[in-house]
Amino acid sequence: MTVQPSVLLIAGSPSEQSRSAALLDSVNDRLARRSGFVVERLNIRELPAQALLLAEWGHPAIAAAIAQVERARAIVVATPVYKAAYSGLLKVLLDLLPQTALKEKTVLPLATGGSPNHMLALDYALRPVLQSLSARHILPGVYATDAQVLQVADKRYEVGADIAIRLDDAVLTLLAESFRMPATTGFAPVHFSRVRCSV
Repeated sequence: MTVQPSVLLIAGSPSEQSRSAALLDSVNDRLARRSGFVVERLNIRELPAQALLLAEWGHPAIAAAIAQVERARAIVVATPVYKAAYSGLLKVLLDLLPQTALKEKTVLPLATGGSPNHMLALDYALRPVLQSLSARHILPGVYATDAQVLQVADKRYEVGADIAIRLDDAVLTLLAESFRMPATTGFAPVHFSRVRCSV
């Protein structure tokens, strides 16, 4: 039996409905249109708080979360930015992971914040931690401000058009890097002998 490779979506927000979760939902929608791999989700807020904070590696829920990370080929991490850093909830999970937890994995970081001033949190706060966990390749992150992820009906959040375009590109790159899938769906390759030009 062949086990399909997986993409793991990690939600680092302490809130069930959040802008960072909306980014993750958008990535999930884009991945759902593809085949050849499994998409899993890890909502850190649903893990038992005591086991998480006390680093109880033997707890079934914590062990299962670490196993999800281990079997994924690609990982998408989404977090709100608080005080110029990623969420404490995400920090606790990352601290539990083995030092080589992200070895041979491609990681796409996503973040949301109140203003563009917090954008550098992706590069200066989150990226070094992902690198310390031996990530093979960390893709350029996607950062969205509150104005780019608006709250709509039923307190849900909707990704704006500009962020949607950036997520399209990010998902294509993630698939190309992780699963050797084509990065674009444009024209088929043309042999050089068929190229015609005029001067």
